[in-house]
Amino acid sequence: MDAEILARLQFAFTIAFHYIYPPLSIGLGIILVITEGLYLKTRKKIYENLTRFWIRIFALTFSLGVATGIVMEFEFGTNWATYSRFVGDVFGSALAAEGIFAFFLESGFLAILVFGWNRVKPPVHFFATCMVSLGSIMSAVWIVVANSWMQTPAGYQIVDNNGVMRAEITDFWAMVFNPSSVDRLSHVLGGCFLAGAFLVISIAAYYLIKGKFIEEAKISLKTGLFVALFASLFQLYTGHSSAIGVSENQPAKLAAFEAHYDSNKPGDLYLFGWVDTENKKVNYGIAIPGMLSYLLYGDTQKPVRGLDSFPLDEIPNVNFVFQTYHLMVAIGFTLIGITLFALFLLIRGKLFDTKWFLYVLAFSVLLPQIANQVGWFSAEVGRQPWIVYGLLKTSEAFSKNVSAESILFSLILFTLIYIILFLLFIFLLDKKIKHGPVEITEGQNENVKQRIS
Repeated sequence: MDAEILARLQFAFTIAFHYIYPPLSIGLGIILVITEGLYLKTRKKIYENLTRFWIRIFALTFSLGVATGIVMEFEFGTNWATYSRFVGDVFGSALAAEGIFAFFLESGFLAILVFGWNRVKPPVHFFATCMVSLGSIMSAVWIVVANSWMQTPAGYQIVDNNGVMRAEITDFWAMVFNPSSVDRLSHVLGGCFLAGAFLVISIAAYYLIKGKFIEEAKISLKTGLFVALFASLFQLYTGHSSAIGVSENQPAKLAAFEAHYDSNKPGDLYLFGWVDTENKKVNYGIAIPGMLSYLLYGDTQKPVRGLDSFPLDEIPNVNFVFQTYHLMVAIGFTLIGITLFALFLLIRGKLFDTKWFLYVLAFSVLLPQIANQVGWFSAEVGRQPWIVYGLLKTSEAFSKNVSAESILFSLILFTLIYIILFLLFIFLLDKKIKHGPVEITEGQNENVKQRIS
């Protein structure tokens, strides 16, 4: 297999695996702030126990996120040396900002969050919880800024450094607030909040099904649904805003999202289908005529720029982008439906006793993860063949001296290691879930011990 393809597969695999964990950490950070805030307000022991429990889950996901993210930094230097030289000034600034304003903040207060319950006063511990949550969000900010610059470069100049072309920052804040960064950051954070919320919802539903930790499960389920309602509706807004931005800044990607080929026709909005790239049409599809034009311009008859206006070598894999994008959208609406139906049952007082729907909630934890993954796939594959949009192609960014054999060997090795890490994560997560949200310490009353058994 071609070395460039293997390098792309390796990076896609490592970042996809890594991206399982940061969204959970960011989403759980919000849950921690809510539950510990309720504990400070009410002083009820149940909220403290819940916060302690979710902290253990948070610490597990945080540690896996750190461990799996390190590999990608080395891949930049080994497999993508030309790219690293080209964007080093930009990426160096963003990653340095992440280290100073995010990682140090998050990791600096993490010890207090995990070990400080009996060592600092409750308000101090709550402050540490807020700082860890803020740090996890700030980490996402700088990573998304760096990635968004690759999508919509701004605030830079191209400099010839002894025959090597590189991008240098001329305006730091223009680089930070590039045309896509705010929309993309909002959409990413919404996905993170959904991932954390539905993990909480899933575990709470599991407890209700098993008849364990009933009161804790009810509180957790309500909290998760509150966050999920906000995040799912927020995603609807940010997704629409992002699509408008893509139509302005990356029209080829937008056209690929809906397999729109003819620039002289209005854009239809497909519910599903299969793209026939050879004949430039969608088979087995159902579409709403003119709806894409309406969502972009408020006019169902206005033409949308199609793929026929781009050179063939600047068109991404249309069917792959089409499928991943529509799967993300379908899951987004499904999550809205699940959340609203759950709230409907809650208002009617039937949520905790509707067992079939509790099973739906228990398995719903997979949906935000899938949506986050395919959303990134559609965004990243959709800008191909550009690794830095309009400036540097992926084929030009690859390290020419790296052999296919060495990449294949490392890919196999990473796969084995990541499988082991994932199995370890599932084992530890299962162990913590079965332990439950009640602290087993000497001196607790017999009622608590009976609830554990």
